[in-house]
Amino acid sequence: MTQPYEQLPLFPLTAHVLPHGSLRLRIFEPRYTRLVKRCMAEQTDFVICMFDANEGKDSQKYILPYGTAVSITDFEMLEDGFLGITVEGKSRVKIHQHHREPDGLNIGESQRLPAWQPKPATEQHELLIKRLQEIYATYPELGSLYEKPNFDDLSWLCQRWLEILPLDVYTKQDLLKHDNSENVAQYLLQLVA
Repeated sequence: MTQPYEQLPLFPLTAHVLPHGSLRLRIFEPRYTRLVKRCMAEQTDFVICMFDANEGKDSQKYILPYGTAVSITDFEMLEDGFLGITVEGKSRVKIHQHHREPDGLNIGESQRLPAWQPKPATEQHELLIKRLQEIYATYPELGSLYEKPNFDDLSWLCQRWLEILPLDVYTKQDLLKHDNSENVAQYLLQLVA
């Protein structure tokens, strides 16, 4: 079933988060303070998206089409006086077009995409599991985002890898287009083997 379009605020970032993932953000620009206030007041999501650094910020090509709708799960005042928020990925989205409001906040015509269905990780995915566990042990700030990591679910596993791998934005965009995690897993196995 085709999902309706939603007008959602956009937050372009070099970091990314995917469904069931968590990300901590430091909010200091007025346009993003407004985004947070709006989303908390209306109990709505916003989209963390990728951008093409070679395009001007007013170009339709600046915001790349695949992102993640996220909800705010926690907030705090940071030591530097800025706002810190934690967001959780809800669903992949496709941004069909966007416009910039006077303060620079982008609003996108966004359509939610079907979730990658849970799929058991098999013996062939053992290396993906082991290496991700090692990364979380080495960088506890990443591992601490997940109270109950789901290493046995291939979709969860692939999405966590896509969050942390330093891939170029076009490669990530291409991987996010897939309707399931199986082809993504094959690509990831080639990288970590």
